[in-house]
Amino acid sequence: MRHGAHLEAVAMLKKDRKESLLWSKAIAQTQYALKCGALETIATEYQFIEQNRINFLVRILANLVRKDEANKKQKDFNPFLPYEKDLLVADLSDTHVCILNKYNVVPHHLLMITRDFEEQESWLTIQDFEALWTTLAEVDGLAFYNGGKIAGASQRHKHLQLVPFPLIPNGASLPIEPALLSSQCQNSVEVLSTLPFRHAFIKFDLASFNSPLETARMTLEYYQALLESVGLSFEGDRQTGAYNLLVTREWMLLVARSQESFESIAVNSLGFAGALLVRDRLQLERLKQHSPMKILVNVAFEK
Repeated sequence: MRHGAHLEAVAMLKKDRKESLLWSKAIAQTQYALKCGALETIATEYQFIEQNRINFLVRILANLVRKDEANKKQKDFNPFLPYEKDLLVADLSDTHVCILNKYNVVPHHLLMITRDFEEQESWLTIQDFEALWTTLAEVDGLAFYNGGKIAGASQRHKHLQLVPFPLIPNGASLPIEPALLSSQCQNSVEVLSTLPFRHAFIKFDLASFNSPLETARMTLEYYQALLESVGLSFEGDRQTGAYNLLVTREWMLLVARSQESFESIAVNSLGFAGALLVRDRLQLERLKQHSPMKILVNVAFEK
C-alpha cells in the first residue's frame, strides 16, 4: 500500500480479520521470520491481579537473560535504519513501513516506523496517524505510542506500535476497558472518575468521518486536544513532556508521565491498558504489595 491508496484501508474497519491483506502478511512474515531466526519471541508466564474492577494482566519474564540481551542489542544501535528485511510486513506509505517487533512478548506485535530518522520525542504528525490508521484499519488491536524514554520508549527512532486483540488467547480484548465504560460523551475530551492518574480520554465514531483522510486529520486534532488537557502544550518540534498515547478503533487515551519506573518496575503504554510486565517473581510480589493502580499513579501524576 503506497501513499494515497493506503488511506482507503480505513474504510475496511469492519472487515473480518481473516480477509485482511495486512493481517495475512503479518501471519506469513511471522512464520518466515521465526523459521529464519530474525524474530526472537521472549517467553513469559502471566497471571491476573484484580483491582478496582480491572483485571490487570501481569506478564512475568521466563528468561531474564534473553530480555537483558535484547535490551542491550537495541541500545547499541538503531535497529530501524536500516530495518531487517526479514521483519518487513508491508509498505504503508512514502513515510512509513510496518515491521514485526523483533523481540516480541505478544504475538504479531507490529511496529509502524518512519523510513527516515525522526526523533521519538517529536510530536506525532498527520503522516504518523495515516500509518496508524492504515494498520489499525486491517488489524483490530491496541495501537500505542511511548512519547519519550520516561514513557517507556527504548528507541530514539520514531515508531508507533500495535498489538492485536486479544492480548492473551481467548481472553478479554483489553483489561482497562471496564474503567472506560463510564464515558457518556462522543467526540469530546473527558477526564474519567475511574482513573486516578492525570489523563485525557475521548470516544469517537469513525462512521461520522466522511473520508479516510478526515479520520487521520480529526484524530490528529483529538491528539492535540488531549495533550493540552493534560498540560502539554503543542508547540515547537519537540514534545514538552513525556506521555503515553493509546488508540483503538473506538477511543484514545493520553497519560502524562512523571517517571519511567516505580520500585524498579518499568511501565510503558501497555501498563495503562492494564497489561504490566515484571522481570521476576520479586518484582511480581512488589507489584502485588503496592497494587497495579498505585504503580500507574506513581509513574504518571495524581489528578
